[in-house]
Amino acid sequence: MILTVLYLVLLVLVTAGAAALSVLAWMRPALPFAAAAGGAAAAALLLAAVPTGDDPGFAITALITVLALAAAIVGGGPAATVALRLATHGTVAEGAHGGIIQDGSEVLRGGTAIGILERLAVAAVIVAGFPEGLAVIVAIKGVGRFSELDSAAIRERFIIGTFASFIWAAACAGIAVLARG
Repeated sequence: MILTVLYLVLLVLVTAGAAALSVLAWMRPALPFAAAAGGAAAAALLLAAVPTGDDPGFAITALITVLALAAAIVGGGPAATVALRLATHGTVAEGAHGGIIQDGSEVLRGGTAIGILERLAVAAVIVAGFPEGLAVIVAIKGVGRFSELDSAAIRERFIIGTFASFIWAAACAGIAVLARG
């Protein structure tokens, strides 16, 4: 019993650390901060995967879920930004409205707001046990951005950013799912 309590405290602390580091990475989207948030999220995911055989209870499960959702929503932006910078070797100029500068104009505008909603939706359908909803999210995002995907460079950035964001949100949602026991 005492080991289970210590395990749950550790899981809550590590998940809270992932959420806090995700906020820090959001405020300063640089590789070290995003990597620290990613490491904490990975540690929380590994901890959550440890079978205990005990039901953590509603309060602990709810707390871990809220922390994991916060990390999913906030941390995916820096993860996508860092992934784009690594993939393009830092040649992507960021626009004032969350897009990227391509041929002197900003394309894929509203990326920040769309990314937040996207990660919320991805994490929510996974936590709710409705993974089929991921197909709906991908379809909505693809249809919504279709007219802007006219060049190979823009399509590449769209795919990289989307995958980084989805993977981050899915991993963080996995913490909540695994923590249920």
